[in-house]
Amino acid sequence: MRKRRPHVASLDEVRISREGDQAIIEYADPDIYVTRWGLGPEIHQMSDEEILERWNDSLVAREAAAADYEHVAVEVPVGQPQIEYFEPGDQWTPRGDVLRCVIGGSAIDDEGPEIHIDEHDLTWVQFGRLLATHGGWGMRIVFVPDDELTDEPTIEVREPKKR
Repeated sequence: MRKRRPHVASLDEVRISREGDQAIIEYADPDIYVTRWGLGPEIHQMSDEEILERWNDSLVAREAAAADYEHVAVEVPVGQPQIEYFEPGDQWTPRGDVLRCVIGGSAIDDEGPEIHIDEHDLTWVQFGRLLATHGGWGMRIVFVPDDELTDEPTIEVREPKKR
């Protein structure tokens, strides 16, 4: 089951601990994400109440910003690289919000299909790490013939026909 996002809470709903310059905010409800929140060296002079007050303020500010945010998915133009290698993380990352890719026809060493993006062949694990750069976001997957990757598909909302 997918965990829920943190919400404004009272001190009896969370447990706050410290690790270095980070606060670890753990809700009593195990279905809510545990958060590691970097506050810097000032954390060592802050009480749990002060940390929670600042945390709650940040959640309120985030909700206000989200209410004004209109997402426009950016698709990298055909012929330009859709992904780039991020060496410090040893992984591929998307350059935009839309990926045109082709699923390989067979599994690699029983580890899942190969995913072809531009001129790169990503293993299932590499592709999963690329997707994880958008952790917490949603995604829609539209399957199209491999020669129609750049066409906007027609989408119908209905129950699929039996095959």
